[in-house]
Amino acid sequence: MSEREDEDDVRDREVRETGVREPDVQDHEVREPGVRDPDVQDHEVREPGVRDPDVQEHEARDQLYERLAAYEGRAAATGGRGKDPVNEPMIRHWCEAMGDTSAAYRGPDPVAPPTMLQAWTMGGLSGHTDGTGRSPAYDEMFALLDGGGYASVVATDCEQEYLRPLRPGDRITFDTVIESVSRRKTTKLGTGYFVTTRTDVRADGEPAGTHRFRILKYRPAQRRKPVGPALRPRPVINRDNAGFWAGVAEHRLLVQRCTDCATLRLPWLPGCNACGGAEWDTVEAGGEGTVFSHVVMHHPPFPAFGPTGEGGPYAVALIELAEGVRIVSNVIGVPYDKVRVGMPVHLEFLRTDPDLELPVFRASEGG
Repeated sequence: MSEREDEDDVRDREVRETGVREPDVQDHEVREPGVRDPDVQDHEVREPGVRDPDVQEHEARDQLYERLAAYEGRAAATGGRGKDPVNEPMIRHWCEAMGDTSAAYRGPDPVAPPTMLQAWTMGGLSGHTDGTGRSPAYDEMFALLDGGGYASVVATDCEQEYLRPLRPGDRITFDTVIESVSRRKTTKLGTGYFVTTRTDVRADGEPAGTHRFRILKYRPAQRRKPVGPALRPRPVINRDNAGFWAGVAEHRLLVQRCTDCATLRLPWLPGCNACGGAEWDTVEAGGEGTVFSHVVMHHPPFPAFGPTGEGGPYAVALIELAEGVRIVSNVIGVPYDKVRVGMPVHLEFLRTDPDLELPVFRASEGG
């Protein structure tokens, strides 16, 4: 070290010792007696027992989350058993409901559709009466959420992983665990917590797949009364069905056609149910059809579906087109209680508001 450097260090130390403090220290000490640092003062001038509202709310929220998080990793169901073995009648019903005609699910050596994984574990309307239903821990966690005001529930999504095909005769067993609980989240529905459970499914003791199921337990948001006329829900348009809605915009009802086996399909799908082919073109439906089945919606009232804005009741029908495919739509031109199975209908396009046009079906004369 040089002599000049020694002199600078000594001078710097002497200046500090004679009353000139370092800036960071000086900033907190030059205030007049009794005048506290505003940052410190803001937290200290509150009356005893009165908490900072922001801190108080944060602590209350975290306290509930910490109680909920303690259930992560605990069993939601242990030693569960499927009520029935994998069987062909259930496979047939599933395929008919889904419109899935794949040859893999019928014939002399069928397998179950992979997406049926959860179906074999469900207890039905009567639940699991053999003691393998929800665990006390799961019920306790839900009681905490309900007690905190998060009493509404909606399923948000599921994820499945398939490890081996399920075949008729397989006996299903499963265990379910509370995999995770999110911190409090705010959504359009309201504020609440996402709860994810993981079910590990076994077939005759062998791992067969994993099913993750996520729900939102929430406190409904306060909704403002809508201003203006009620609007129908917007359709979800994605890359798989964009062509269908482009056709509707041109007043054409387009049906997909597999270019490998010529099977028609509606609604639009990314692949063919009959042969698995990924390539397709379209044909335009002629617009004639019949009511295959229908339901009448009484509740909740939905003003946008009522002709006079009263919200219902109204009929929702499954229309079988002359081409052999089916589409869900509304039947117009007759009262809701006059719609019947087999009623002939024909296609029209209904503009419900400036931004939405939908394919609907008018009851034919004399129908």
